[in-house]
Amino acid sequence: MKTVKAVKPIHGTFAGCCRFEGFSFGSIRIDGVTYEHDVVIDRGQVRKRKKKPSKKFREAFGHTPLSAEEKIPWKCRRLVIGTGTGALPVMDEVKKEAKRRHVQLLMLPTAKAIEELRANPEDTNAILHVTC
Repeated sequence: MKTVKAVKPIHGTFAGCCRFEGFSFGSIRIDGVTYEHDVVIDRGQVRKRKKKPSKKFREAFGHTPLSAEEKIPWKCRRLVIGTGTGALPVMDEVKKEAKRRHVQLLMLPTAKAIEELRANPEDTNAILHVTC
């Protein structure tokens, strides 16, 4: 029997999908599709982040934070949150819920979050903020 070494694609495949092809302020390109809004990656599926439930906390943070009231993709062992340039606030309730669910929470500027997703995609979901 011949052993074959697995090789990661140049662009980095994430959880069986999600080839990150580009990221700049205000947009991210995943699998040939450009998104000009925050995205959630949940078990290989990309969708728009619906931040309406968090808007009521905006005044307290100066920016719409990530709150536990949003539909967070908890079905994973690790959740990577791309914070834009570092400005996306993550509410304490999200951190507590991650701990309760035994989900490792990793908060990084979005460019670094993408690098982390490329390097370690296994059993990982993500929320990526593309502005500020």
